[in-house]
Amino acid sequence: MKLNLPRRAKKRLPARVRQPLDAPPQADLLWSMDFMHDTLCWGKRFRTLNIVDEGVREALAIEIDTSLPAERVVRVLDQLRDSRPLPAQIRVDNGPELISAKLVAWCERHGVTLHHIQPGKPTQNAYIERFNRTFRTEVLDAHLFDSLEQVREITHQWMIAYNEERPHASLGNLPPRQFRLRQQTNPELKPTARNSTSEMSR
Repeated sequence: MKLNLPRRAKKRLPARVRQPLDAPPQADLLWSMDFMHDTLCWGKRFRTLNIVDEGVREALAIEIDTSLPAERVVRVLDQLRDSRPLPAQIRVDNGPELISAKLVAWCERHGVTLHHIQPGKPTQNAYIERFNRTFRTEVLDAHLFDSLEQVREITHQWMIAYNEERPHASLGNLPPRQFRLRQQTNPELKPTARNSTSEMSR
């Protein structure tokens, strides 16, 4: 009956410090990451890793698969590093993939500060929580998926529309990609600051 096996102790998290949820004034200063779950129409579960640039509200990546371990998170970040500057900070919760030694080592190697929110405080990561709600409503809950390839294709098309066509109130009713391009030529252009309550309730 294996009664002699030691009981696994719950892993203790280091103290998490609350930080103000201020809108970054520019792109590529602060990203946020989070996971979501859903199922295909025949019951197989899959996960998504969502990465958002908080400064311009741009969806940088939505990785989709049945399993997304820490190695996969690092791989997605490396892919983003090939196309844009890495941020000074990434805001995450305390999921096992996001507190892993592999992710911590990658951030230290590339000079990125990994900021973990306090456990049970999702409003401290309100920008990506707001994005997750939109993605849930418009993609995951709006379709019955037959395969992961179908999820990826629909998500890819949705990301293009979200980043390049949809106006965002905090960006002066510009889409995220257009706001990013304008900010490159006009560094004084800033997003409208929003607190965590208003960001979650929109």
